[in-house]
Amino acid sequence: MWWIIYEGKGLLLEICFLDSVESTHLYLKQYIKKNGYTKPLCIATNHQTKGIGSRDNTWQGRKGNLFFSFVIDEELLTSDLPIQSTSIYFSFILKELLSEMGSKIWLKWPNDFYIADKKIGGTITNKVKELYYCGIGLNVQFVHEEYGYLDIEIEIMNLLQSYFSIILQKQTWKQVFSKYLLEFENSKEYKATIQKEKVSLKNAFLNDDGSITIDNKKVFSLR
Repeated sequence: MWWIIYEGKGLLLEICFLDSVESTHLYLKQYIKKNGYTKPLCIATNHQTKGIGSRDNTWQGRKGNLFFSFVIDEELLTSDLPIQSTSIYFSFILKELLSEMGSKIWLKWPNDFYIADKKIGGTITNKVKELYYCGIGLNVQFVHEEYGYLDIEIEIMNLLQSYFSIILQKQTWKQVFSKYLLEFENSKEYKATIQKEKVSLKNAFLNDDGSITIDNKKVFSLR
């Protein structure tokens, strides 16, 4: 285990890297419950054995991939961010950063990372009082034929520090959404799980709060 204290925009953020952990998300929540929240904190590892995925699924990966969870209070985020679209917000910022590094990664609504037609990771976010907890898993090497993996090499700590630097800059939801709106067209070739059913996104319309309208029904991301 080792810690790095990163300072950006006058704010401190701690990054703790663990050699192995069952779930960065659960570890983080237990840590905050025991020690309290004083500043943004990230728990990261390259070996997670019982990760939490969406819809109570697990997200596991071979050692060498990237898993991290962080907690941040709502006052440190842009004021125009819809609560229900925090996963899109956190995911797209990471996607943009990786794209700038040369990756062809894209974000499928609402929170799945893809390379071409294969999923390589995802995001889950929940709110407890004034705190947002976000967990992200990303395959950076081969896991299984069903899944893809990142198409560029990364240095994990450099990536995390760059990522949180952007988060702390409070990029507005409007800025993020305007770019994601264009990329959303890629999602229309796929399906999303809505109320435990796979539903085609072909005729889906993306609303400015990050929800979609499909079959005359408004659907929010619940992740």
